[in-house]
Amino acid sequence: MFDLTSADLLDAFTRELRLCKLVPGEHVVVLAEPGSRGDYVAAFGAAKTCGAHVIAATVPGGSPAPMPSTHTGAGPGLTSVLEDRAAQALLKSADLVVDLTREGFIHAPVQQEILRGGTRIIFVCDAPDVLIRNLPKESDKDEVLKGVELLASARTMRVGSAAGTDLEVRLQGSKPEFQCGFADDPGRWDHWPSTMVLCWPEVSDGRIVLAPGDILLPFKEYVRDPVTLTVAGGHITDVSGGAEAHLLATFFEDADDAWARSLSHMGWGLMRTADWFATAMYGKGDLMGMDARAFAGNFLWSTGPHPVLGRESYAHLDIAMRGCTVSVDGADVVVSGRLAA
Repeated sequence: MFDLTSADLLDAFTRELRLCKLVPGEHVVVLAEPGSRGDYVAAFGAAKTCGAHVIAATVPGGSPAPMPSTHTGAGPGLTSVLEDRAAQALLKSADLVVDLTREGFIHAPVQQEILRGGTRIIFVCDAPDVLIRNLPKESDKDEVLKGVELLASARTMRVGSAAGTDLEVRLQGSKPEFQCGFADDPGRWDHWPSTMVLCWPEVSDGRIVLAPGDILLPFKEYVRDPVTLTVAGGHITDVSGGAEAHLLATFFEDADDAWARSLSHMGWGLMRTADWFATAMYGKGDLMGMDARAFAGNFLWSTGPHPVLGRESYAHLDIAMRGCTVSVDGADVVVSGRLAA
């Protein structure tokens, strides 16, 4: 029996690479590790379909992060690349890198070195049907750029919810960014699938209350009992609640990381094709969890690494919340978990 999964993916990968503005004659490196999905060989065929020169590079697995390297979102990269200048040189020589590793290099300084040379990187690691369902559109970039423009000129973001969240975030110097699901500009990294606006604030104060149904990543677990986190000066000072509160508190303690309780990026999702229930429908090893991270109208916040402040950390949590109201300088962008008009 033929495995036709790759055939199904060929069209999706081809459309994705064209959104990344791959043109004939450009050089593509498809980066993988032994644990990468075999059906993502479609990326190789898609690059050939676009008329590009393509090299498949498979390097040894293994991450420097002190936790299971299965789609955590910590993005520390592979030790085999971090410690190998020849591997880095190959990636820097490419016009486009299709990163099929299980963690990516999202928060690794070496990725910034690669991007500074003009290389584009698109990171892909979710289940095939998640990719196809959430295939981006060119107009997604226009929408997220509006959010970036709003944050860039604002002073304060406020987040509230019926569950009790009341958080004030200072936006000065927070370096607004976006993900739109494709990497089309020189030196651009992006993640397929994703459509979100985010920023890197230094100071936030107040209370975050996780309600049942919110999603803890990388645990890929839904909150069952309310969790209250007290935030002062951008740091979590107290965690209280039920089982999930104990889970978070234990993670912070066991991380043995100075920045484990420090807030990192935060923002809201705009991916209208995302399914909130996707976390319940797949094995944990099959998903990065971008449905939860980029779900339209969510509030996503994280802990750990903070490139604006020069903070390197593996203690990275992403927590996706529904039902929040997010306002920027008094203008609502999300109202009770729905994107404002």
